[in-house]
Amino acid sequence: MTTASNGISGLFRNRFVQSILLSGLFLQIGIWVRNFAVLLFVMDQTNGDAFAVSMISVAEFAPIFIFSFIGGTFADRWQPKRTMVWCDVLSAVSVFAVMLALMFATWKAVFFATLVSAILSQFSQPSGMRLFKIHVPGELMQAGMSIYQTMFALFMVLGPILGTFVYQTYGIQVAIGIMGVAFLLSAGVLLFLPPDRKTEEDKPATTLREEMAAGFNYVRSSKALTTLGGCFLAAGFALGLIQPLAVFLVTERLGLPKENVQWLMTANGVAMIVGGGVTMGLAKKFAPQTLLAVGMLVSAVSMVVTGLSTSLWLTLAAQFIGGLVLPAIQIGINTMILQTTEESFVGRVNGILNPLFMGAMVVTMSIAGWLKSLFHIVAMYEAAAVLFIIGVLVMFPLFKREAVSQPEAR
Repeated sequence: MTTASNGISGLFRNRFVQSILLSGLFLQIGIWVRNFAVLLFVMDQTNGDAFAVSMISVAEFAPIFIFSFIGGTFADRWQPKRTMVWCDVLSAVSVFAVMLALMFATWKAVFFATLVSAILSQFSQPSGMRLFKIHVPGELMQAGMSIYQTMFALFMVLGPILGTFVYQTYGIQVAIGIMGVAFLLSAGVLLFLPPDRKTEEDKPATTLREEMAAGFNYVRSSKALTTLGGCFLAAGFALGLIQPLAVFLVTERLGLPKENVQWLMTANGVAMIVGGGVTMGLAKKFAPQTLLAVGMLVSAVSMVVTGLSTSLWLTLAAQFIGGLVLPAIQIGINTMILQTTEESFVGRVNGILNPLFMGAMVVTMSIAGWLKSLFHIVAMYEAAAVLFIIGVLVMFPLFKREAVSQPEAR
C-alpha cells in the first residue's frame, strides 16, 4: 500500500503531470463553456432550428474524421510541447476573432469558433499523448491516465452546468471571452513543461505521404494495435446503436416523460467520476488489457439490464454500473496505446484508432432509428451487449498471451 501511495504522490510531483492537469482544467472550462454557450445561443437565434443545431455537432465531430490522422502525423513530425502551445494560442485567436465578428457582422460566426478549436485539438491531443510517453515513467503511466480521465469525467457532469450558467447569466460575448482566456491560460501553463527534445533534426527527411503510409504499416504489423482496432470497432458499433435511444428507453420502457432522460445521464456521469477514482487506485494492480476486458464485460451486463428494465431505479443502477467501468475502458485503451507504441508513432496510431471508433459509432447511429422501427428497443440493447462481448473475444488471444506478465505488474 505504501508503494502505491508513494507512486501516486510521485506522480503528482511530476512536473509534466502538474502542468498537463492544470492545462487540461483550463481547456475543459473553455470547451464546455463553448459547447453549451454556442448550443444555447444558436437555439435562441434560430428558435430551435434542428438543422442549425445539428451543424454544431458537425463542426465538433467532422474534424475527427478529416483531420485526426493528418493531425496525428504532424504531431509525430513536430515538437509536441510547441505544437500544443501554438494550438491553444490559435484557438484563443480564433475565439477573439469570432467575438469581433459577433459585434460587427453575423451571429453565424460562432460555428467558426467551434470548428477551428475542434480542428486544432486533432493536432494538440496526439501531441499530449506523445508527451505522456516521454515524461511519465512506464510504471506510473496507467495511474497518470486514470487521473487525466477522472478530470474529464468530472467535467461530463459539471461542464453542462458551467456552460449553461455562463451563457444564461452573462450572454454569448462573455462566454466567448471566457473561452479565449481559458485557451490562453492553458497555453501559458504548457510553457512550464520540460523543453522539447532536439531530436527532430536528426531524423531522415521523409514526405508526409511516406509517414502516413508508415503509420498504417506500423498498426498493421502490431498484433496489440490491430486487436485494439477490433475492440474499437465493436465498441463503436455498440455505443452508436444505443446512443440515440435513451429518450425512447425513458418513454417506452419506463413510461415516463422524456425530461427524465437527464437522470440517466446524471447517474452515468457521477459513476464515471467515482469509477475514475476507483480505477486510479487499481491501476498499479491490473494490466491495461484486464481493465479493458472487465470494463467491456460489465458494460455488456449493464446494457442487458438497461434494456430489460421497466423500473426507473433498476435502470439508474444499471446506468451507474455502466458509467463506473467506462473510465477503466478508456484508461485501458490509452495505456495500451502508449505502452505498445514507439514514441515516434504515437500521433499516427492515435489518429488511426480514434476515427475507427468514431466512424463505427456514426455508422450505427445513422441507422439506429431505422433499426428501431424494425426491432424492439430491448433487442437493440441486447445487440449492443453482444457487440461488446465480441470486442472482448477479439482481444482474448492478446489478453491470454499477456496474462503471464500480470503477476509481475502487481
